[in-house]
Amino acid sequence: MSEPTFFNLFNPQGGIKRTLAEGVETDIFVGDNAMLSVVEIAPNAKGSIHSHPEEQWGVLLEGSAIRIQDGIEHTVNKGDFWRTPGNVEHGVIAGPDGAKILDIFSPPRDEYRKTGSGFGA
Repeated sequence: MSEPTFFNLFNPQGGIKRTLAEGVETDIFVGDNAMLSVVEIAPNAKGSIHSHPEEQWGVLLEGSAIRIQDGIEHTVNKGDFWRTPGNVEHGVIAGPDGAKILDIFSPPRDEYRKTGSGFGA
């Protein structure tokens, strides 16, 4: 096996770096059928409202946030997780201490297979 297969959520070395928005950075790990994104959000930073065809699950690992999904604001705290079906508009606003979120996509998002910026197409 030539590709690394073990990683750490709190030291996400080896991922694909991507700047999603000002104050929103991620390290992305791509598998055959799923993709993980370890997202660091600065205090009070916002991710724009967007959608994509892939299903997305999210887990709040640290901090607090407002998860906006299908036009509804949900307060989320450490340990909360959620499912976002494909093509549903969503975004996030970090709390005053920032947030760390683990996002899981299935299938992997093509636009996240390389470094870059933005939430994709």
